[in-house]
Amino acid sequence: MKIELTRQNQGVHFQASSETSDIKVQIDGPESIGGEGKGVRPMEMVLMALGSCSVFDLTTILQKQRQHVEDIHVEVEGQRREEIPNIFTHIHIGFRLTGTIDREKAERAAELAVKKYCSVHDMLAQGGVEITYSLQIDSQ
Repeated sequence: MKIELTRQNQGVHFQASSETSDIKVQIDGPESIGGEGKGVRPMEMVLMALGSCSVFDLTTILQKQRQHVEDIHVEVEGQRREEIPNIFTHIHIGFRLTGTIDREKAERAAELAVKKYCSVHDMLAQGGVEITYSLQIDSQ
């Protein structure tokens, strides 16, 4: 896997691309280092990576379980330490499912998705980040 970052201005706005896709992602930093709010920040992307990795796996598992999922919403919140580097110390993933879903199956699916199949989770957890998750099911 390989990505490329291309500078977009004289500040810290970059455009990221991957050799496997034509999709471009805008990345920018805070104003304190020349950012202009033209993209997501790197640590936000870490949370996005964890949330998307987990929900991709959760979606796949729920489909295999033949659960009828109308919608999935994910919120990921991270706390960072004060000293530099400001790494994450704790991250919480909140899944909200809507549909006709068996709670026991969904709870097992979420555990597998987050703790077994999500490679982003494993990288962060091995680095000492505490990762928790919760599951809310809204019936139709």
